[in-house]
Amino acid sequence: MGKIPNSPEEIFDELKQDYTALFGDDLVAIILYGSGARGEYVPKKSDINLLIVLSENGIERLGDATDAAAKWRKRNVRTPLVMTKGYIKSSLDAFPLEFFNIKSAYQVVYGEDVLKDVVIRKEDLRLQCERELKAKLLLLRESFLEANNKKHLLRELVAQSLSAFISIFKALLYLKGDEVPEKNVAVLSATVQSFGLDVNLFQNLWRIKRGEKKPGKDELEEIVQKYISEIRGLSTQVDQMDL
Repeated sequence: MGKIPNSPEEIFDELKQDYTALFGDDLVAIILYGSGARGEYVPKKSDINLLIVLSENGIERLGDATDAAAKWRKRNVRTPLVMTKGYIKSSLDAFPLEFFNIKSAYQVVYGEDVLKDVVIRKEDLRLQCERELKAKLLLLRESFLEANNKKHLLRELVAQSLSAFISIFKALLYLKGDEVPEKNVAVLSATVQSFGLDVNLFQNLWRIKRGEKKPGKDELEEIVQKYISEIRGLSTQVDQMDL
């Protein structure tokens, strides 16, 4: 089993060698995004996220990369997103939030900067943010009921959902014309301030996610219920957002 890298940069040369050997001139770009590109990579905890862009001919040979993807998964590299330049261009209106978050923190490891000229329409982004918030609000309520006051399930609910909301919060800050910080904790703080959310609540949620706060069952249940209420209010604000 390969060694888990201490930083994403440690594996760049070998990554380039593997994928250029497989695809040659059909490899358009390898792009690092996510925590590794934000400077928040934590060895053995963080995944390394890659976008691999192939030519139209290269994408037809996707099966050639199965062994490489399996090899790199053993070193905490997630199975990459693989697409073509044509797919990116035609999908910006369908997945504006996903492309916004990739573009917000990325590093070109190899090849062409295919994201440099990507333009995401604010109307498309606002609509997806509203849809994602409302869908995740429903999921929060469902998960809260399914947790049945069990502490470990409520803590898991907080940890998993807060990460998903932060990706939406970045887009909301952008839509309001606010500065979008690189670090997730700063994104959370800026969103709370910009949208008038409960500061103490979201500080506690962040500390629970990080394992720095371990409230008892009753306090945790109260925190999650307030969390659900705050997300409901935020979704209403986004629904009424004027661009």
